[in-house]
Amino acid sequence: MTQHKSQHPTNRGKPSHGFAGLVSFLRAPVCHDLNQLDADIAVMGAPTDEGSPFMPGSRLGSRSIREHSLRFGDNGYFDHDTDKIFLKYELNNDRIVDVGDADVVPADVEGTFKNITNLTRMVLDAGAMPVVLGGDHAITFPVVRAYNKPLHVVHFDAHIDYSPFVHGYQYTNSHAFRHIHHMDHVESLTQVGIRSIRNNKAWIDDSINDGNRVIGMKEFGEKGPNGMTELVPKDAQIYVSIDIDVLDLPLVPGCVSAEPNGMSYTDLRDSLATLARHAEIIGFDLVEVNPQLDVGTGITSYMGAHTIMEFLGQICDQPRWVTKRGK
Repeated sequence: MTQHKSQHPTNRGKPSHGFAGLVSFLRAPVCHDLNQLDADIAVMGAPTDEGSPFMPGSRLGSRSIREHSLRFGDNGYFDHDTDKIFLKYELNNDRIVDVGDADVVPADVEGTFKNITNLTRMVLDAGAMPVVLGGDHAITFPVVRAYNKPLHVVHFDAHIDYSPFVHGYQYTNSHAFRHIHHMDHVESLTQVGIRSIRNNKAWIDDSINDGNRVIGMKEFGEKGPNGMTELVPKDAQIYVSIDIDVLDLPLVPGCVSAEPNGMSYTDLRDSLATLARHAEIIGFDLVEVNPQLDVGTGITSYMGAHTIMEFLGQICDQPRWVTKRGK
């Protein structure tokens, strides 16, 4: 098996505290040369917020999520409720690597998006699953664009992100899923948690009339996390996009677009776990963490890292994943 050129980002072994050592996601090895990438999961950053017309700062989310991931152990995590340890194999065998960030070209959104697409495509060509740290929600468009095979998209968000393209205005965090719907390889789009009273009714109607499924919090409350099995066919390949504002407003103070009446963390965690059991996750992103707005403990960045870690744990615990890695 070809070994990727990587190194644990520390000076002398692995520091035992989150405040020490150099930063990579979960202290995973850093892969500098993607031509040598040999891993199952590649974490990459898309640190741009030029798609945020209201307030900047989510460009710092990629780094902050990485920093808060250092608070977790590098030997997997123990879940008390299931009495299981997750991600131990992946972390002990360097099956998760950090490939750094897509290059951002200030004031050139299309150039930045091209770099995000290219980095995602390199990860996919190496046979790894991309896990993308935003950045604002505009970045999901260039990530999904990198795929070349049929997939379903499940989008967790308080907002519909389906703005029309007017006068060339099409690359903000409110446009991504109108772009994604029109991609030939996207077989379905489902939007979950939609609830903001700032959503434009015409945009919601557009999404529904285009054949997408839009699930508000009332419907989600009726179906619960187990209702995720109705969204995509069994064993389908799906890409998941998680806007941190799908969670209830008090849980995510470091999110400029946070809204009331959102999901609890348990709602989101269990929904993602259901999707991981029901379908094949082939990539996901987590976006809209804005450290500049967060409280001193950085709980929004921590929540982002926590969500990613638990979702990865569920993905890697599925029989299809165990078979894939040949364990």
